[in-house]
Amino acid sequence: MLESDVKTVIRDVPDFPKEGINFRDITPLLKDNSLIERILDESVRSLNGLDVEGVAGIESRGFLFGFAMAERLKVPFIPIRKKGKLPHKTISVRYGLEYGTDEVEMHLDAVTKGQRIIVHDDLLATGGTAAAAAELINIAGGEVVGFHFLVNLLDLNGEDKIRHFSDNIISITKYSD
Repeated sequence: MLESDVKTVIRDVPDFPKEGINFRDITPLLKDNSLIERILDESVRSLNGLDVEGVAGIESRGFLFGFAMAERLKVPFIPIRKKGKLPHKTISVRYGLEYGTDEVEMHLDAVTKGQRIIVHDDLLATGGTAAAAAELINIAGGEVVGFHFLVNLLDLNGEDKIRHFSDNIISITKYSD
């Protein structure tokens, strides 16, 4: 089963980036091309029926699978980056996360009015980053048709923060500590 195979490869890093946080590190699975193929196959399959017209990937680990998903779906990839990293006119949203605050931005012309976008990131924790990305898409006139994550940390209730953007919340693997 894909979920259990992914869980065997994800590395737990206690007390990172600060004490009390158990970080789920996806980088070990980047060494397993067969597992990556299976993840991408399932990711694209899980989006059937959503009529996705773009994939918004959240910096930086969201770029890894988000770009590949967009390529397989033959739709544009929309980078959501930390403030100050994009060279053209941008819009930004400030948000809280489990260990501080941050700000993300997107090029103003990255999404067209009514474009159907799936938001992808490696991990859903408290939902702040994903909600900020969805807000950016809405500001630009796009429609968030769902969210896709490699890992969902259920105990942090991130789904609660993003559900008002879309009920389509897809995760390859889920953890409940």
